[in-house]
Amino acid sequence: MLNILKLKSTGLLLTLCLLSPAALADVILHAFDWHYNEVAQRANEIKNLGYKAVLVAPPLKSNAGNCAWWQRYQPQDIRVIDHCKGNKQSFQAMINALNDSNPARRVAVYADIVLNHMANERNGATDFPGQAALNAYASNPTYWNNQRLFGNLSQGLFSSWDFNPANCIQNYNDVWQVQNWRLCGGGGDLGLPDLNPNSWVIQQQRAYLQALKNMGVKGFRVDAAKHMTIWHINQIFTSDIKNGMYVFGEIITSGGAGNNEYNSFLAPYLQYTDHKAYDFPLFESLRRAFSFNGSMNELVNPLAYGQALANNRAVTFTITHDIPTNDGFRYLIMNPTDEYLAYSYVMGRDGGKPLVFSDSTGTDNNRWVNAYRATFMQRMINFHNRMQGQGMEVLASSNCAILFRRGQQGVVGINKCGSQVSFNVNTNQRFYWYRTYRDALTGGATFSINNSNHSFSIPARQARMWYAD
Repeated sequence: MLNILKLKSTGLLLTLCLLSPAALADVILHAFDWHYNEVAQRANEIKNLGYKAVLVAPPLKSNAGNCAWWQRYQPQDIRVIDHCKGNKQSFQAMINALNDSNPARRVAVYADIVLNHMANERNGATDFPGQAALNAYASNPTYWNNQRLFGNLSQGLFSSWDFNPANCIQNYNDVWQVQNWRLCGGGGDLGLPDLNPNSWVIQQQRAYLQALKNMGVKGFRVDAAKHMTIWHINQIFTSDIKNGMYVFGEIITSGGAGNNEYNSFLAPYLQYTDHKAYDFPLFESLRRAFSFNGSMNELVNPLAYGQALANNRAVTFTITHDIPTNDGFRYLIMNPTDEYLAYSYVMGRDGGKPLVFSDSTGTDNNRWVNAYRATFMQRMINFHNRMQGQGMEVLASSNCAILFRRGQQGVVGINKCGSQVSFNVNTNQRFYWYRTYRDALTGGATFSINNSNHSFSIPARQARMWYAD
């Protein structure tokens, strides 16, 4: 139950959100393009760091001869798990390793799933998995039956009858084209064969998700959900499949309410499904706030203006795998300090499930390789987990900085500018008196309160995440 108390003080809208005590720690590690064995080997470390879910590479069959990350997003067959990042055995071993006899240490596996299209290969062929794959299945039935999730591997899965017409999307503002035509690369590229939501396709996709759920998967990231009709999505995700699962869709937009992509794609997705979604509106709010001419006032209550998703529907982030690995999105990369400060906002605020991108491709000189275990990330997760169930009140903000508390247990200050910022705050009924507050990020910056006013100072280009000892 969410109770919202709106306060006005010196013209600043302050919002206090009181969450149910049952709220749980919830940070998701996106182990982007990691081998399943690597996730399993690091299972105890992931548990100890405080993550509660790991999003892993799509479990399907893709081109084993090409290990480029995007191959995992071009399915040849969803009936088996086999690609250069693992197979069904390693996938199951990973799930088992992340499980734990202690419920507090269990880490859920979220599978990245591709339901919109099949692979762009064999000169635009629309028979999948293709005769070569069927011959391979027949030549080594023991191996391939061990990788099987469902279905009869002696027969094909999809034929030309199961795809929409081979038209490339020309206008990305046209909902019909975006959801019924192909994603193509230009220059005569034939594109990704776009699945038609006929009864056979839906039956196979349901069987796929149920098989993954039976293996112990606890959530699904729906890749390219923007390119699927809502009717198709709702046909696949039955109540039985959704029960006990965390489902979130990838609906890329360049803003929130008022933005054409938001109005055409994300708003209907949220209205007509009960799924969660990447919080691209909040991401754009963060980018604006941290830009050279932006204002941190924009982060006081972006939800109130449709510039963030509702707390219980949002997967929050500062970067996704598509941003550095696709030329068309690279302009969205923040500089490292701004990304760090944005993470302190995402991890410090109340609402949404934070997603931490940790890359294995080595893009950008390994910038995000092992990002999941960076010292600052460990400390932010620790603060985030300590604050579960605590409300949020923005205490002060300016163009340069924002200060908000998490109940009486914590307070977050973020300063994007080049000089120190201080805010004088009334402490009555907001903080514990005569108790030490310690900064999670440095471990050494402390303060205590013994009167009705306290001045919070945030160094230049720094964040503070204080918690009550």
